[in-house]
Amino acid sequence: MIPNTIKFFDMFAGIGGFRAGLERAGGFVCLGHCEIDKYADQSYRAIHRPKEGEWICKDARQIQSGQMPAFDLHCAGSTCQAFSVLGQRKRCADPTGHLFFEIDRVVEPRRPAYPLLQNVFGFISHVQG
Repeated sequence: MIPNTIKFFDMFAGIGGFRAGLERAGGFVCLGHCEIDKYADQSYRAIHRPKEGEWICKDARQIQSGQMPAFDLHCAGSTCQAFSVLGQRKRCADPTGHLFFEIDRVVEPRRPAYPLLQNVFGFISHVQG
């Protein structure tokens, strides 16, 4: 691995927007990703061509932090559907609204130096912030 790189994990990766930006910026190495949507994951793999040995998980609810490689940066494309205006702001009444807690469950024991979350309009104002 190249010295002075920041290793990151891409959770709720979608088609890999975080990965695309970080790799283009330089100095970042993706150790793996997690995406449950079949079509988004197919696109992610076609676009980014994960290297052999990258840690890949389909369902965030199945991640066991202790089995993951060490990472410096944790990226999470928020489970935005439940909080966005387009998702009718059902919040925790939408089953995907609870997936946000999976981010905390994975990140808390690992304590990466840098957590990076997707900004979703309406998330911070959920239950008066």
